[in-house]
Amino acid sequence: MITNKQAGTNVQEIADGIYRINTPVQLPVGAFSFNQYLIVDEKPMLFHTGPRRMFPLVQEAIAAILPVARLTYIGFSHVEADECGALNEFLAAAPNSAPVCGQVAALVSVNDIADRAPHTLADGETLHLGRHRLRWFDTPHLPHGWETGLMFDDATRTFLCGDLFTQGGDGKAALVESDILAPSEGFRGAMDYYAHAPNTRAMLERLAQQSPTTLACMHGSAWRGDGAALLRALAGSLEQRRDKAA
Repeated sequence: MITNKQAGTNVQEIADGIYRINTPVQLPVGAFSFNQYLIVDEKPMLFHTGPRRMFPLVQEAIAAILPVARLTYIGFSHVEADECGALNEFLAAAPNSAPVCGQVAALVSVNDIADRAPHTLADGETLHLGRHRLRWFDTPHLPHGWETGLMFDDATRTFLCGDLFTQGGDGKAALVESDILAPSEGFRGAMDYYAHAPNTRAMLERLAQQSPTTLACMHGSAWRGDGAALLRALAGSLEQRRDKAA
């Protein structure tokens, strides 16, 4: 469903009750896209807000699914414009909502920049939306940012994976089963945005052990398949490139 013909913003359901909001853009490096994920439940949640200037487009897309004022939680992986640039705009549009973030993010940024106090999650803590149960995983410096964390929905086995598997292009296909590792690693090779923390493989293995079947990527297409195998393949690719650079 296209919600803004001029911008190309569109909404597609990628898992039961989880909708990808996608806006294609043109950057100096070429075509790119920004995705947000709306989880429809008793306590609806938006994961990623998009940049502040994109707020009207994302708000319009959400309104095609449910009233924006119904949002209960505004979640994000780490503090960056595409993750939470429109946080305060959404807090104003949904007066009963609260930011959702990890403990480090609250400590170093969100307690100050957000107009309302965050709902802070410890590593491994579960946020209950109704039938969706989202677990928070601390992933410092994966791919970047000390405060980074990612979320996993037990109900649909959907991994809200933030900047992992970032793909260039307009992300026109909402959900694919084809390879996304090669294009995402190709994109990273041209402009490496990973911090390359020494425990990266251990963090990816911990995520793989959750056996996700849908990966909700922030840039490019979402993906369906054997998420555990894909996460382990990413760990291997990162180590291989690191060894070559050494």
